[in-house]
Amino acid sequence: MPHLPPPTFDEAGRADRIAAALPELDAIAAEFANKHKLPALAYGVVAGGSLVHGGATGWADIAAQQQASATTLFRIASMTKSFAALAVLQLRDAGALALDDRADAYVPELASLVYPTADAPAITLRHLLTMSAGWPEDNAWGDRQLALDDASFSALLARGVPFASAPGTQYEYSNLGYMVLGRVVSCVAGMPFQQYVNERILAPLGMTQTCWNVDSMTVLSVARGHEEVDGAWVEEPLAWMRSAGDTAAFGGLYTTVEELARWVALFLSAWPPREGDEPAVLRRASLREMQQAATARPPWLAGTALGEQAAPEAGGYGFGLFAGTAAGLGRIVQHAGGLPGFGSHMAWLPDRDLGVVAFANRTYAPAVPIALDLLRHVVTRADAAPRRVHPAPALTAAREGATRLLQRWNDDLADALVADNFFLDLSRERWQQRVARLRTLHGDLVPEGEIEIDNPLRCSWRLCGERGWCNVSLTLAPTMPPRIQEIEIASVLPPDAAMQAALDGLLALIAAPTLRGVGRLFARGVDRAAMRDRLRLVQLSIGPCALDAITGGDGSTRTVARLAGTKGRLIATVTLDRLDGKIRSAEFRMVE
Repeated sequence: MPHLPPPTFDEAGRADRIAAALPELDAIAAEFANKHKLPALAYGVVAGGSLVHGGATGWADIAAQQQASATTLFRIASMTKSFAALAVLQLRDAGALALDDRADAYVPELASLVYPTADAPAITLRHLLTMSAGWPEDNAWGDRQLALDDASFSALLARGVPFASAPGTQYEYSNLGYMVLGRVVSCVAGMPFQQYVNERILAPLGMTQTCWNVDSMTVLSVARGHEEVDGAWVEEPLAWMRSAGDTAAFGGLYTTVEELARWVALFLSAWPPREGDEPAVLRRASLREMQQAATARPPWLAGTALGEQAAPEAGGYGFGLFAGTAAGLGRIVQHAGGLPGFGSHMAWLPDRDLGVVAFANRTYAPAVPIALDLLRHVVTRADAAPRRVHPAPALTAAREGATRLLQRWNDDLADALVADNFFLDLSRERWQQRVARLRTLHGDLVPEGEIEIDNPLRCSWRLCGERGWCNVSLTLAPTMPPRIQEIEIASVLPPDAAMQAALDGLLALIAAPTLRGVGRLFARGVDRAAMRDRLRLVQLSIGPCALDAITGGDGSTRTVARLAGTKGRLIATVTLDRLDGKIRSAEFRMVE
């Protein structure tokens, strides 16, 4: 089987659409900075491997009346963790360590740890990378540890560390874990952690202004960290904590919008998997490995900048990065940073080749919502769709053969198409009967619309008949040559007048859920309060929505519909009481 064809963009006008959406970001950022009283807000958008738009509003230094810009240095706090993780992966790829090595093999102070249970495994580098070492969440404490020198850090570890859970059992954000990783890099590389990052990561990427302490740099603009006290801006005294030693791995870097854009572009460059030269600092496979959720965290709601309803996200922690999916955006990789005087965020969409960075110079400034709002704006205004997945030649041939088979059954064709499990799962005779029933119900079936490619070996498409249609999907088996292991068929009849009226009423009710509305639309016996709450959750998840497509059902008593909202899509399964025309049940399922 030849190499898989990499996904590609439908390039017609994409760059122009993105460019047209960018000037509007300045007004969005200015409004947010004003609303949230940020001394300065700097931001940028990354696409096509570079910074395509950078901007800033407000004062980097209020007392000196120095304006912020895309070249102003801001402290990025916990976003530094991704640099530490990449350093560990560099050493792993060089054969100098393994991710499942015990941490105490490199940091001997950990050898005397008292574990929380007798069956707890020893902490590994993988546990530390993925926030699963079992140590307690430590943001309030960790934010004050940048100035901890190496000797003091060793003494701290030697006194022991308490556990909140056994290693490897759950997500628990740990700054201390990344401090330890800084020490691991120092031990393995034979040089201080900060020196290693400077020489092996920052220099090759051309990030010449990015630094650990601003007094070591000659720069034109440095953002001063601020806090508001009694209505007046004061400089945050803890904003200038020095990055003293290996502990800086958890949050010590300063950088600019222009230079962090190179960092985001590096991670975006790992997608899609393909042939070609590798990046200078880390191979693409390892960059993608960093961007995979390894330790799950509970789903959460990500706020937006300008008062819109929060959007649901799900995923977990990878290596120095959060990775998951976000409603309306798809696969997303991101990390925030917060320290006294500063708040920051970076986020990117691997499948859309888009990223953003945002910095502000107020203590724990809300950089996450503005970054995500800017990202959503570009995706929406530019219609920046994900790369299109292309089928393997075997899938194209299988779909064409399956279409002929469902139009008119032929045993010889079936035997040439299907894998050895196919007729064990459903007999040949049952398949013959099923195809005959489809012809009776729908008439002649012909392909209609575009093929949806889930991956190069799985697809779905529509066969339209004289009465309704069939949604068909097939999956190829892991054999050479790949043959069809499964065909799924959803026979669909369009909604009749009563079902259509129920769907229209449901869409209106999602926009404004009320108990009275539920009572009018739903059949007697439905828990009105529970249904109203469920519809509110739908509204919260995807916003006001419209009917996107009918995907299943008999058209009269049961319909499966895809609903498209401003922040995502979901599948609604609606069952109707034919006696009074009211809805007996409505179930919802989020989809990407």
